[in-house]
Amino acid sequence: MAKKGKSVFVCQECGYESPTWMGQCICGAWNSFVEEKMLPQTSADTRRRTSESGRPAKLRDVGTREYRRLDTGIGELNRVLGGGLVKGSLVLISGEPGIGKSTIIIQTASNIAGGGLKVLYVSGEESEEQIKMRADRVCGEIPAGLFVMPETNIENVENACENIKPDFLIIDSIQTMYSDQLDSAPGSVSQVRACGNKLMKLGKTGNIPIFIVAHVTKSGDLAGPKTVEHLVDCVLNFAGERDQELRILRSFKNRFGTTSEIGAFTMEESGLVEVSDISGTFLENRAEESEGSVTAAVYEGTRPVMFEVQALVTPANIGFARRTAVGADNARLSMLLAVLEKKAGLPLINQDVYVNIVGGLKPEGTSADLAVALAIYSSFKGISAGQKTLAIGEIGLTGDLRTVRYADKIVKEAARMGYKRVILPRSCLRNLKEPPAECSIIGARNITEAIAAFAKKQK
Repeated sequence: MAKKGKSVFVCQECGYESPTWMGQCICGAWNSFVEEKMLPQTSADTRRRTSESGRPAKLRDVGTREYRRLDTGIGELNRVLGGGLVKGSLVLISGEPGIGKSTIIIQTASNIAGGGLKVLYVSGEESEEQIKMRADRVCGEIPAGLFVMPETNIENVENACENIKPDFLIIDSIQTMYSDQLDSAPGSVSQVRACGNKLMKLGKTGNIPIFIVAHVTKSGDLAGPKTVEHLVDCVLNFAGERDQELRILRSFKNRFGTTSEIGAFTMEESGLVEVSDISGTFLENRAEESEGSVTAAVYEGTRPVMFEVQALVTPANIGFARRTAVGADNARLSMLLAVLEKKAGLPLINQDVYVNIVGGLKPEGTSADLAVALAIYSSFKGISAGQKTLAIGEIGLTGDLRTVRYADKIVKEAARMGYKRVILPRSCLRNLKEPPAECSIIGARNITEAIAAFAKKQK
C-alpha cells in the first residue's frame, strides 16, 4: 500500500513553502511555485541519515564551510588524517592483533580529553579494568573527561551519547557491536552494516568525530562487508612486524586529505612514540659499501622516505630457481629479472634471487624498480657502489627508465643526508632547477646506462 503524503507549493526562486498555490511569491517572483508531494517522516525510521526534509536543494545555493579539525596531540596521526580529526567524520582503523591499534587510540583519547573535551571509549572486547591498565601505562595521568563504557549494544551506545554528549567517540570494535533490530550474531554482515549505518547517522547529525576499530582477515584485508569502507570518511591501516619496533600508519581513503601520506611510530614500553626522521630510521643500521645493497626513495604525501633495498643472488642447486620478495611485489620482481636478462645480459635463469625491503616498509608505486635491479646486479657481480648511492626510477619492458614524481625533492633530501651519487632517469633532470653541488646527479636513459654508472668507481 502506497504511503500518503501532503502536497506543498515551493518557490523555485527562493525556496519559500506555501500550503496553497500563489501567483506571486514573497520574493517578488511570478508563477514560480511548483507542487511537491511530501511523504510523512517518522522518528522510528532509522534508515534515514538525518531528520531533515527530503526535498532536494540547488547546489549553487548550498553554503560551504571550512571543516574544523580536532588536534589529536599526535603529529604523525594528524599528518595522515590531513591535519587532524574533522568533526562529524568517521575514521576506520584496522591492523593485525597486537600491532598497536588500541594503544594509539587510547593515547589519542587521552590527548583530546586533556584539552577539556569529552571522550567516550566504547569497548566490546575489553573490560574497564583492562582499559584502565593500558591507560595508566601509556597516558600517565588520566583526564577527567575520558569516559569508558564496556558495551556491545549499539542502541545503548546511542543513549550514552545522548546523555554525556561526547566530543569524540571510539568504537572498539565494529565486529563486536550488534543491534536489537536484527536477530543475527555480532560480526555478521548484516550486523556490521546496520551498526555502521547507525554510527554514520550518529556522527553526521551530532557532529561527532568517530574512531571505529575493525578486524582484519588472514590476508590482511578488512573483515566484514565493503559497505562499511564506503560509509566512512577515512580508512587507516596500521602495519608492521610484531618482532620489530617500527609501525607504519597508512591512509587508504581520506575524504578530507591525501591518501599518499604515512606516519611512523616505534612501539616502546610507554606506548607509541612518533618517528620524525623516518628515513634515518630505515637506514640507521645500513652497512657501507656492502654488496647487494642500494638505497631507494619514494615520495609519501609531503616528504620523501628513503629505505634500503637488499638483494641476494645465489646459484640454484636443485630444481627451478626461486624468486622471493619481502616488501616488494613478486610479479614486479619477475618482470625486472626478465629485463635484466634480456637487456643487460645477466644469466639469472639458474640463480635464486631474494629481495628484501629493510624495515618492514611496503613502498607503493614503481620508483624503486631501479634500486631493485641495481641491487640484484650488485649481488650477482659481487661489487658494491663504492660510496653512498641512491637510485630511483621506473623500468619499462624495453629497459628504458621512466620518470618518477618529485625527483627534485628526493634529490634535495639525499644531499641533506650525505649521499654522494643519485642515479635517476634522464627525463627527471629537466625538473632539477638547482642541483646540489655536494651530490653528483647521473641521468640514465635505460638500465644499461644505469648499470654502467653504478659500476663505475668515482674518485
